[in-house]
Amino acid sequence: MAQAPRFRKDADAVAVPEEKHPVDETLPPLKMFTSGLQHVAAMYAGVVAPPMIVGPAVGLSATETAFLMGASLFTAGLATLLQTLGFWKIGAKLPFVNGVSFAGVTPMIAIGKGEGENAVPVIFGAIIVAGVIGFFAAPYFGKLVRFFPPVVTGTVITLIGVSLLPVAFNWSQGGNRTATDYGSMQNIGMAAATLVIVLLMRKFLRGFLQQISILLGLVAGTLIALPLGMTSFDAVKNASVVGFPTPFHFGAPQFQVAAIISMCIVMLVCMTESTADILALGKIVGRPADARTIEGGLRADTLGSAISPLFNGFMCSAFAQNIGLVAMTKVRSRFVVAAGGGILILLGLCPMAASVIGVVPLPVLGGAGIVLFGSVAASGIQTLAGAAMEKGENALIVAASVGIGLIPIAAPEFYHAFPKDLLVVLDSGISTGCVVAILLNLAFNHLGARKGAASGAAADPVPVH
Repeated sequence: MAQAPRFRKDADAVAVPEEKHPVDETLPPLKMFTSGLQHVAAMYAGVVAPPMIVGPAVGLSATETAFLMGASLFTAGLATLLQTLGFWKIGAKLPFVNGVSFAGVTPMIAIGKGEGENAVPVIFGAIIVAGVIGFFAAPYFGKLVRFFPPVVTGTVITLIGVSLLPVAFNWSQGGNRTATDYGSMQNIGMAAATLVIVLLMRKFLRGFLQQISILLGLVAGTLIALPLGMTSFDAVKNASVVGFPTPFHFGAPQFQVAAIISMCIVMLVCMTESTADILALGKIVGRPADARTIEGGLRADTLGSAISPLFNGFMCSAFAQNIGLVAMTKVRSRFVVAAGGGILILLGLCPMAASVIGVVPLPVLGGAGIVLFGSVAASGIQTLAGAAMEKGENALIVAASVGIGLIPIAAPEFYHAFPKDLLVVLDSGISTGCVVAILLNLAFNHLGARKGAASGAAADPVPVH
């Protein structure tokens, strides 16, 4: 027998049906799967890229590097389930995707050099400790939400989108700067064709097909690339059907103080970026993140990072490109992203299935990425529209923060003379821009500020839909 609908009472004691927030809605199975698959397609390259870079750099063979890639997919799925479904006080319970953080690539390579066979165990040991420390520090980060008014969050969201665009541009050129066809007209033309296909689908399709236009664009772009010889199925042919990321495949973790300090710095960077991402996603889905949401999200981030090395994965953090996908498709259900997390786990357990998504040429991913990452920047601009820019020094805060945040993009060698440990933060425009925005907001709108100016800076943002 069908369950009777639940009711709530309004101020006039009139019973009305209790509606689920779109974040908590479930979709039909087919829509759930395809929408989740679209999230996986959007993040796949970002998940496998760090192990592809770190593996050879620390002396791993091609087979061992491929094992790391599968493990990264598996642990990204676990971390995503922690975020979307959650338990106890763990998880933001938003359509929040987690995966391997790019922030740790350079420090992990630095840690691994000179360690020989111990490189990966030392890296994993440092990540485990950093994850545990971050887990217990999460409540303190959660209480900082009042220092993230629209002038700060809008700035950081804009920087997230702008900072990701060079990744899409690199993919559009082919991804490998040493390749002879890097930046060729064929690669860029393929990216442009995919971009046009996605835009046309968004314009002319309706309903569910419009929502999965990114996935359809990736499929169409890959099909066009086939006769051009830009797609290879060698990875599929050589992949195993079943493979489990055996715990401690590379040996028991080892703990070195210098490595732990380095990864703790990376963890702070990841937590800062994740806080901004949670705030951004909360606005996009119409459920603004409070201190408890941020605390739960950071706990899921850090717990996922601490568990990840057990299955041979790296540090996990938020994937901003998937925030752009949520903003673009308007599919706000966290269960869709949870389905994506389940798909990631299956891909990690089935190397052959994982390699199928790898068939998509990077220029095709680049064309779609321009729309995804641009959507994040557009959401940031929309948030800034409600940031009371005419009051106090808010315009100055945005100008200085965006300017400093763009330094690593516009002038990559700007900090070349600085200590390497500082580069973990300085080379991330999102982190530097976020820190500058927070400090300037404190200086102008909190410390000794007039009540009117401060309240103007901290006004509730206009929801992003």
